[in-house]
Amino acid sequence: MYIETLSLTNYRNYEQLFIEFENKVNVILGENAQGKTNVMESIYVLAMAKSHRTSNDKELIRWDQDYAKIEGRVQKQHSSLPLQLIISKKGKKAKYNHIEQQKLSQYVGNLNVVMFAPEDLNLVKGSPQVRRRFIDMEIGQISPVYLHDMSQYQKILQQRNHYLKMLQIKKQTDQTMLEILTEQFIQIAVKIVQKRFEFLKVLENWAKPIHHSISRGLEQLEIHYKPSVEVLDDQELSKMVTCFEEKFGKVREREIERGTTMFGPHRDDLHFRVNNRDVQTFGSQGQQRTTALSVKLAEIELIDAEIGEYPILLLDDVLSELDDYRQSHLLNTIKGKVQTFVTTTSVEGIDHQTLKEASTFAVKSGVIKNIN
Repeated sequence: MYIETLSLTNYRNYEQLFIEFENKVNVILGENAQGKTNVMESIYVLAMAKSHRTSNDKELIRWDQDYAKIEGRVQKQHSSLPLQLIISKKGKKAKYNHIEQQKLSQYVGNLNVVMFAPEDLNLVKGSPQVRRRFIDMEIGQISPVYLHDMSQYQKILQQRNHYLKMLQIKKQTDQTMLEILTEQFIQIAVKIVQKRFEFLKVLENWAKPIHHSISRGLEQLEIHYKPSVEVLDDQELSKMVTCFEEKFGKVREREIERGTTMFGPHRDDLHFRVNNRDVQTFGSQGQQRTTALSVKLAEIELIDAEIGEYPILLLDDVLSELDDYRQSHLLNTIKGKVQTFVTTTSVEGIDHQTLKEASTFAVKSGVIKNIN
């Protein structure tokens, strides 16, 4: 798949923008704070209905305006369809093929993207929250059911935390409601944990050979999911439920004392190991970057295997963060098969045929021009 056209209205520093793209590498050149990352972000938001840079949607709306609109036409194997996302202070409205989608979980997945930005290098060495967000965003693109389950999970988690807080400050004393909420929480939590196990196993199968190749055959990558409740990847759901019930039975009083849910998918993590050593703790910066790059390239192949089409790749100021060898590996991998957007302040020093054949755009003060 590829995006043919992009139209922005009142988005960040763009009052109006209409741009056409080719199904190849598109380089967006510009100094910092001119708007090149905003173009990249808008494609991501059009796909995912949320930003990778902020959780506050109001920041996406141009200053002093009531709404922002992103529109794009997506070419797939058998169709060319429009997408539209309107962001206002009241919320978001999403349209696919001119039809408004009642739930964002029904909308996400019509345009598939893989984003690789400098902050993604934190996938290995950053906080567990970064890794959980990565898992949720990637599974959500290929599984609307997972997105729906995550939405339900967040609601029940919020309700459960609120009730624990009431018990903590003695505004409530009856624990019957806590039992009901805990039961609902466990039923949805085990589904999420099971899906994460499945996804990470498939991702590891793609990432292993890629990492082996980038490391010139010297390293073996493993990806391990670390649930906060001791369950196993090959357990049946009923046995997982039993493990969760036992855990929550043991920690009930501690949770009431703290007023918060102490275990569950919102507390889980994943670990990367190279040659049996934890990369986060013991890996060099080069190993951490190779791991992050391998995982991103594996995502591209995984999405193609799942939906039958390659996603769009967004490389936001990341080429300058990689050495020549990793740059070349990345550009060789995507050549001719993945529509790619590259933002950078300069292509000098990147000697690769893929960039020489790219469409090039220049951005200055929110104005973008094709300079080929």
